[in-house]
Amino acid sequence: MNIKVDETKVVLSHNTSFHNYFGWPTVTRLRDGKLMLVTSGMRYQHVCPFGKCVGSVSCDEGKTWSPMMILIDTPLDDRDGGICAFGESNVIVTSFNNTTEFQRSANVPYDDKDWDDRGREEIEYMNAYLNIVDKGGEQEKYLGSTFIISHDNGVTFSEVKKIPVSSPHGPCELPDGTLLYVGRRFDANDGDNEIHYYKVYSDGSYEKLGEIEGCLEGALDCEPHAIVAGDKVIVHIRVQDDKGLFTTFQSNASLSDLKFSKPRQILSDRGGAPAHLLKHSSGALISTYGYRAEPFGVRAMISYDDGKTWSKDHVIYDNKGITADLGYPSSVELSDGRILTIYYAHPESARKPAVIMQTIWSIEE
Repeated sequence: MNIKVDETKVVLSHNTSFHNYFGWPTVTRLRDGKLMLVTSGMRYQHVCPFGKCVGSVSCDEGKTWSPMMILIDTPLDDRDGGICAFGESNVIVTSFNNTTEFQRSANVPYDDKDWDDRGREEIEYMNAYLNIVDKGGEQEKYLGSTFIISHDNGVTFSEVKKIPVSSPHGPCELPDGTLLYVGRRFDANDGDNEIHYYKVYSDGSYEKLGEIEGCLEGALDCEPHAIVAGDKVIVHIRVQDDKGLFTTFQSNASLSDLKFSKPRQILSDRGGAPAHLLKHSSGALISTYGYRAEPFGVRAMISYDDGKTWSKDHVIYDNKGITADLGYPSSVELSDGRILTIYYAHPESARKPAVIMQTIWSIEE
């Protein structure tokens, strides 16, 4: 099995501003047929207090995208952008944010020449904003895993709500039109089962359904994504440790009881993560993931037996060794059967801000 890449291009950036870093996107097809992507954008850099969850819409299958619209903008750092269409015309957009303390701890100068290189003026700029947030006492109100809901295909959205779990790409739709949100506990502590799952309703209410057993003792489980495939739900989970492990585990559950199995490792120890799952009309189950070992890039694994076996490491995008700061791909099927994958990357230089890119590709039998 091979894949054929047709087109790769930048689709979202903000080069006229200092706030021109984008990361962690998700794309979906709305019920009215349009494509919509969401991402954390208008940032200063990878960790900064200026992030906003922004969106863009395509009415022509990804050929062009609308100007950015701000969807979630708390006083804190709004990271990630997850999106899922569900029910007749509902859309959920998810994000999360960090404490001001975390953002200050990340704002330290580095001696190397990667994307974390920061100077004194930049640190003072970010800390000045954080001083204002701290003085206003707004962290308690906004800190958490956040989401908004639309009932008109993304034209208008609710106020910001919070839920106990977080995942970069957000929830998936269940056959009954509700949502299954598999995510890492926002307040997870070492030693706990970190991956919990909730049922979410169209009014924003939710109920906890259960937990997924830890993947590997001593490792961090985070950033899962779930999808319904036939009569079961499949979850891919990012797993890493301080010894270089950076991989994906899989857990399955029957739709009848939603009790997840003990996760199993499906990529090599440095195989990549986090993953996003797509069920293609051909029957293929497609999981796209970031590859953060040289030469860096975005890859896909493909299954024709609903996740029992996988054809792995199909290269969607090759970053040619520029930087490991990339990935978080997500995919949608186009009307002609090809796949459009959205991700973030530094295509030219690690010193230039990250942008949102897309690749259109297809599976060759």
